[in-house]
Amino acid sequence: MQTTPHLSRRGALGLLAGAALFPRSVLAGGMASLSGHAFGTSWRLLADTGQPLERLGREIERVFAEVDTVFSPWRPDSVISRFNAEKAGSVQHAALSEVSSRALNLARKSEGAFDPTVGPLVARWGFGPITGGGQPDWHGLSTGAGAIAKARDDVTLDLCGIAKGWALDRAGALATAFGLSDFLFELGGELIAQGQHPTGRDWRLSVEAPAPAPALRLPGGAAVATSGVWRQSYHLNGRLYSHIIDTRTDEPLSGALRSVTVVAAEATIADGWATALCAAGAEAGPDLAATEDLAALFLVESPSGLRQIETGPIRDFLL
Repeated sequence: MQTTPHLSRRGALGLLAGAALFPRSVLAGGMASLSGHAFGTSWRLLADTGQPLERLGREIERVFAEVDTVFSPWRPDSVISRFNAEKAGSVQHAALSEVSSRALNLARKSEGAFDPTVGPLVARWGFGPITGGGQPDWHGLSTGAGAIAKARDDVTLDLCGIAKGWALDRAGALATAFGLSDFLFELGGELIAQGQHPTGRDWRLSVEAPAPAPALRLPGGAAVATSGVWRQSYHLNGRLYSHIIDTRTDEPLSGALRSVTVVAAEATIADGWATALCAAGAEAGPDLAATEDLAALFLVESPSGLRQIETGPIRDFLL
């Protein structure tokens, strides 16, 4: 959701990316950095290394370009767009099948709060490119043996709520394979960490919110993503319309919930669950996070200001 609107629905109203996490005090002497653009947003790698990183940067750009050609609903030539245009049947594609399988598993666990077939509703409210299609029904999708199938012609697939995290995990694996052991990698506001900050402490970041913004520490091997309504929204006739669709009402999320931040072992997990919990809302979301023992931080509007709801081990990451 911009000038080059590819994979990220969260970034589709400018270079915004719905996740809203920002490194705090990460620049230090001796640190190397890489940066670029992908999926309609930006990425940055900070590493405690003396190695030249140009070759790694080219590999990261190659991987992101490959991911875009598979998962971007904004590209009519992408694998996912061609799948959406096809009649009922299956498509053989390992990466699409893998991420779709994880999305469907998340749909089951979240009881449909995360719905990878919600694309037409997102477009109906002005936030996405997947027009047409029938009523969202993730039960009409299935995966197996490196393929994904749809049971009806009008079922469409939208993986914007999880694919960016998957892309970040792949890029992080590249950095590790390159020999980096201490780095922070950010893609459109989602982050993964390895090792430590050059000062010997965990990496630190802030959640975007009116002051005072919650601050987090991110140890090596952890990932974090935020989904919320701070930026990806518009006001019309006194109502706030968010890019996040409440599948119980088929309308943009309403109510007091402003954002959900999830810390997990993988960016794919953090990205998907942040989307699901935000879509579940201020009441059902925390209950779902507690049931799944997720490290989640909910920011909820109240008469006295923002209220924090914490679930699972999130307190282990709060500063």
